[in-house]
Amino acid sequence: QVQLVETGGGLVQAGDSLRLSCAASGRTVTLDVMAWFRKAPGKEREFVAAINWSSTNSKYADSVKDRFTISRDNIENMCFLEMNDLKADDTAVYYCAAEKDGMLVTFSHVYDYWGQGTQVTVAS
Repeated sequence: QVQLVETGGGLVQAGDSLRLSCAASGRTVTLDVMAWFRKAPGKEREFVAAINWSSTNSKYADSVKDRFTISRDNIENMCFLEMNDLKADDTAVYYCAAEKDGMLVTFSHVYDYWGQGTQVTVAS
């Protein structure tokens, strides 16, 4: 089994930056693609960013492109989401997810493991 734990959320002002971390434990050798999703109140969960095992390929939602950067450290079994120029619309619970089969996709149902989430609130 794999456990994912997100940290780094909080309350910030519009325009601020925040860095989310996801720590993986357990059978981490099975993790290939790692991703971030988010869910805002009253909205569906949505894809934010994903990265492959070798960090040679990544994908972003249009709404965060050029503001957010996903990265990972396979030695430490960590995944990060650097968020810059935060906007009120970025307010959501952010979830780390992992997938075993190398599918760098935006569909949440493909991902095999999920963390509990960390709240990000951006005050305008």
